[in-house]
Amino acid sequence: MALTYRDAGVDVDAGNDLVRRIAGTVRATHRPEMQGGFGGFAAVTALPAGYREPLLVSGTDGVGTKLKLAIEHGRHDTVGQDLVAMCANDVLVSGAEPFVFLDYYATGALDVDVAERVIRGIARGCEMAGCSLAGGETAEMPGFYADGEYDLAGFCVGVVEKEELVTGAAIEVGDVLVGLASSGPHSNGYSLIRRILDDRGASDAGLIENLLAPTRIYVEAVRAVTPRIRGMCHITGGGFVENVPRMFGERSDLAADIDLDAWQRPDVFHFLQQAGNVAEQEMLRTFNLGIGFILCVAREDATQVVAEVEAAGETATRIGTVVAAGASVPPGHLLLR
Repeated sequence: MALTYRDAGVDVDAGNDLVRRIAGTVRATHRPEMQGGFGGFAAVTALPAGYREPLLVSGTDGVGTKLKLAIEHGRHDTVGQDLVAMCANDVLVSGAEPFVFLDYYATGALDVDVAERVIRGIARGCEMAGCSLAGGETAEMPGFYADGEYDLAGFCVGVVEKEELVTGAAIEVGDVLVGLASSGPHSNGYSLIRRILDDRGASDAGLIENLLAPTRIYVEAVRAVTPRIRGMCHITGGGFVENVPRMFGERSDLAADIDLDAWQRPDVFHFLQQAGNVAEQEMLRTFNLGIGFILCVAREDATQVVAEVEAAGETATRIGTVVAAGASVPPGHLLLR
């Protein structure tokens, strides 16, 4: 008997069925700039109108080993939001408007029901970020992934006016740092989280719920105040220690004075620190500790920025100030440069 691709483990018909199922969901995310239909070899889009000197800002990321935890607990509906958030929030740091998103879904044997749930979650994330789900790739690779496993990667393109690009060059000593609350660990530190869970044994449903809360997408709130922002950072892999200094670009004259008592850490981080016996410095360089995004604004703008960000649905808190690189800070504060 002649072999077929299905005999080798690749079900082309399942892939076609998935495309049919998600077509309407994907089209619903499309902005006016999208050209042509869904299902071509490549996505074609015009630049959004109104830009004089548009710059394209691109970013790519994944969900990391949070996916392993989500798969183990059958939580396929929200990892798509995680994927969009990790990419769109990175693009947002430059002051850009995310407008195109593509995804890559890879698995050993395609489970159409699971894939549909994941991609519908990606589409919801795109709607939250204001960008088109322009296309993607579904890769079926027998023998490469264990049964039931899949991986995700995302790619986001944004656009920003050249003169409005946020680089950190305008930051001054005395500026205020405004932290936007996270929904939990977002999509970082899950190799350590899973190690802690493995060492601890059984976990209750409430803990799993907190750990699988989807990453917040800050686009709407931040875009509302972008003209008054001097610098931004997305607290992702590397936590506070590695991400906050990136806000200053190549400048070596500035540092961030973070008041670690300015906000209340979510209980999930207290659990992780205690259950894993994780040192404070390790927590600071691994997790967001309840702050997912930071805005740097002039002192005179801080009150208004906090009010507008909260009006857009985020929780905003003054968490520190910009100081000279050689400054000293009081106990309970973290100096980052």
